[in-house]
Amino acid sequence: MHQPGHIDKVMKKHTSQEVKKNITRVKTSIDVVRYLALQGVAFRGRDEIDDTKNPGNFIQLLKYTRFYNEEVNSVVLENAPKTAKYTSHEVQKQILHVLAKKIRKQIFEDIGDSKYSIIVDEASDESRHEQMAIILRFVDAKGFIQERFLNLVHVKDTTSKTLHSAISSTLASFKFSLHNLRGQGYDGASNMRGEWKGLQVLFLKDFTQAYYVHCMAHRLQLSLVAASREVDRVNEFFTKLPRVVTAITGSTKRLDELEEFQGDDYAQKLESGEIETGKGANQIRNVQRACDTRWSSHLSSVASLIHLYGPICRVLENISNDCAHYKTRGDASTALRTMESFEFIFILHMMKEILSTTDLLCKALQRKSQDIVNAMRAVETTTKLLNQMRNEDCDSLLAKVKLFCEKHGINVPDLSAPHYESRRRRDGITND
Repeated sequence: MHQPGHIDKVMKKHTSQEVKKNITRVKTSIDVVRYLALQGVAFRGRDEIDDTKNPGNFIQLLKYTRFYNEEVNSVVLENAPKTAKYTSHEVQKQILHVLAKKIRKQIFEDIGDSKYSIIVDEASDESRHEQMAIILRFVDAKGFIQERFLNLVHVKDTTSKTLHSAISSTLASFKFSLHNLRGQGYDGASNMRGEWKGLQVLFLKDFTQAYYVHCMAHRLQLSLVAASREVDRVNEFFTKLPRVVTAITGSTKRLDELEEFQGDDYAQKLESGEIETGKGANQIRNVQRACDTRWSSHLSSVASLIHLYGPICRVLENISNDCAHYKTRGDASTALRTMESFEFIFILHMMKEILSTTDLLCKALQRKSQDIVNAMRAVETTTKLLNQMRNEDCDSLLAKVKLFCEKHGINVPDLSAPHYESRRRRDGITND
């Protein structure tokens, strides 16, 4: 008699409502996963129980999302059935795997049957497991160079045979034909570039057009490191540089003093008109540490020492006078004497000029759109600039160093004295 209240009608209506709620819950979880994955943010917290203060990014973002949407608020977290919350770690992983599958499918469609190159590097993660990253480089349908991260593969070791097998199986699993492989980009390790048993040779045996290219920026870095070590005084300079940086960055107290002295230094320069105010100008800086694996960091370290020279010397002077610990006091005194040496100041400015030039080349070689023709032109231009600096700009560099020394009260020796003249001849430096 009452058709709308019939049991089958009620069940159908109830079921459709539950389906709608489940869809809303799943879509909300998917959106949260997409956002966190896009930003490269960790998903989980240390403790994800209901009454914890910070349950992690996934749960926390889900909580914020529901504040602005009543429909979402009514179906997620505590308002969801215990068996259908769609917030577990397993669900998060499943959503990530689905997204990764869709992205790889899009990469495959973008490449199609076109030629491509691979860029591979391996490193150990926090758990000491060897991981290999595989990136594909190709030209899209519009003629633009693209690079796409394909996968991160765990390998049991880094021998060339293991890497070759892992790369081949990974490409095959995602339906990329190895016959379209036209380039290999690795670092200069022997297992990668070896002429007899290296990874590049194993691919070249089967695919003769898959040429190997050693990373140009890495080659530049190796050349700079080797060249600097061949010059005794420059090698000595880069040996002393970390000691100066360590003496300053050894404690938070010294860093606080450095910031305080920077503020005083900026105030004096503003008052004298030496510098001007402006948006983003005169920011408090810190001393940068140089690292052999990142040669650009040497420029940052050298530039920071020049920019913060006065405050650094004041901090070192305070440590050498007031510190109770003899070793710390001695290290600071040694660093201060190094900083006040004319030879150290000269090489400091010289390396800044050289590294500023080579850093431009380093950044140019790392551009995604770079090709071999433009790379060789950039190398040729940098070589010309270095030769010009070597042959013509010595007087301007020396004038800049003398001005810096006068400003900071550093004694400038007589460079025409027999001692310096004999050293110049020994180093092959002529008056010209």
